[in-house]
Amino acid sequence: MSGDQPLPGEAPVPEETGEAAFWETPDIYGAYPRLTDDQIARLAEHGQRRSMAPNEVLIREGERCETFFVVLSGSVAVVEDYGTPEEHVLRVHGPGRFIGELGLLHGQVAFYTAVAREPGEVLVVSLDQLRHLVARDSGIGDVVLRACLGRRALLVGQGAGFRIVGSRYSPDTRRLREFAVRNRLPHRWIDLETDEEAEELLRRFGVGPAETPLVIWRDTTLLRNPSNAELARLIGLPSLPAGNRHGDVLIVGSGPAGLAAAVYAASEGLSTTVVEAMATGGQAGTSSRIENLLGFPSGISGAELTERAVLQADKFGAGISLPLEATRLHAKDDDHYVVAFADGSEIAARAVVLAMGARYRRLQVSGIERLEGTSVHYSATVYEAQQCRTDPVAVVGGGNSAGQAVLFLAGYAPKVHLLVRGAGLDANMSRYLIDQVERHPRVEVMLHTEVAEVIGEKVLEELDVVDNRTGGHRRLAARSLFVFTGADPHTEWLAGTVALDSRGFVLTGPEAQEACASPEVWQGRGRPCMTLEASLPGVFAVGDVRSGSVKRVASAAGEGAMAIHFVHRHLGHSAAPGTTGTPAAAGHSDVSPRIRHRESAWLA
Repeated sequence: MSGDQPLPGEAPVPEETGEAAFWETPDIYGAYPRLTDDQIARLAEHGQRRSMAPNEVLIREGERCETFFVVLSGSVAVVEDYGTPEEHVLRVHGPGRFIGELGLLHGQVAFYTAVAREPGEVLVVSLDQLRHLVARDSGIGDVVLRACLGRRALLVGQGAGFRIVGSRYSPDTRRLREFAVRNRLPHRWIDLETDEEAEELLRRFGVGPAETPLVIWRDTTLLRNPSNAELARLIGLPSLPAGNRHGDVLIVGSGPAGLAAAVYAASEGLSTTVVEAMATGGQAGTSSRIENLLGFPSGISGAELTERAVLQADKFGAGISLPLEATRLHAKDDDHYVVAFADGSEIAARAVVLAMGARYRRLQVSGIERLEGTSVHYSATVYEAQQCRTDPVAVVGGGNSAGQAVLFLAGYAPKVHLLVRGAGLDANMSRYLIDQVERHPRVEVMLHTEVAEVIGEKVLEELDVVDNRTGGHRRLAARSLFVFTGADPHTEWLAGTVALDSRGFVLTGPEAQEACASPEVWQGRGRPCMTLEASLPGVFAVGDVRSGSVKRVASAAGEGAMAIHFVHRHLGHSAAPGTTGTPAAAGHSDVSPRIRHRESAWLA
């Protein structure tokens, strides 16, 4: 087994010697903590000790891992491309370290192989027990979750995982890359236009350029232009079990609002299903650091906030499925709603919570479309930031998302230009962000500035920017452009079903009742439209998709939690608690035996 080139700050892993002496990868980034004796003892209460032999494979790349390993003695190497000519060591762990990364907590396939290099002993804990401990033991939970997030980021940075082979000009290539990036999946993109490896791979697999994009997994699995759902199944992203198509609450969207609704609904005994079209976390999940969220004085990344919320929802029994794109909402005669999806499936529920959020608007300027996904981006994650280590970049926008992106990118790029069409930052950006942006030595804020044209054939070379006061133009050198210019709601599929405002956001409360096409529906229920309720009784809108909402993570989470209080009130009007509104003899199997005969405790 050959040694890999170390990451910055890591000691090199030497070749195997006759004594099998391996240096342990130092914990430079906090991703490889050593568990304390007390933590190992608590884990041991839920696991078993067993010996491991040299070269024994504990986790195999491409296969689901159902076991959590803690090294008690000996050493374990984490290897990519195990058993192939490209095999190389990524990490080496000794006693007190554990093996696993983020995919372990979610039942995804492994992106590496873990193999024993020295004889020793490991503690074996089942995945179910690990999830139980992470959710209930804050000491172990914090250590494991943060290490898993850090390890996933390192895998992403090294380009581990599957490969996407496709042209930068292909919409399907951009679709697959966006899906992989938003779901934080380790992968490497091989550009059909510029990468010599692309041609060699096409020859090896006997595939023509017209059949791209391809997804290649360990040279043994080849998917030709797969759908997002096919890629999700390959990696093991969460999906609903077959037949699980009825429930109490269906939550459409899994940003902070949707995940908060899922946690409160499931924890209060409602059978809860969450569906997501793209990736858990929504736009918040792509944020590098959220610093104004109550309870996190040092800030928290959007990825960590998302993973913690997903684990909470899972702990209480909420089912999460992606990618499922909602296409239609309609009422059934038995007081249920049915949501149909693009794949032809349907889910019925007694109440629906709309939490689809909003997506950043595309910048409409000359030449931009051909560069989207390669040099023009609508999120700023580690994937994009890695392309900006040597070249200047530009960010368009004046809100908090733009400010967070600027500070994140300034940690990578030598120069970041913030282009703001207004006269200042204080109109839409929080004060704490303004102070950091204006003080950062690598950031230049350009007010009254708009992009007129992007210049470059294969990659962005320059921006033509215009001063909107004088009309004067100038050229700005930039190799990447990040756009955060307001958002549009994901409500096209709701038009004509629920009342929307002039911008497409969902009306709620008195405004929804006033806009309702059948106002008598409220009279028949003997109550008015509730605060977060849309123009259909039992359908609620929360977070960014709701008309008039405050576009902040904390308020979105608060609305998600509050919506479940109103769901309980709605169910109390439509049926006796613990029933589905239809007699059991009618053959319905979606009665939830866990329904509690009370409203939400914290609002009671």
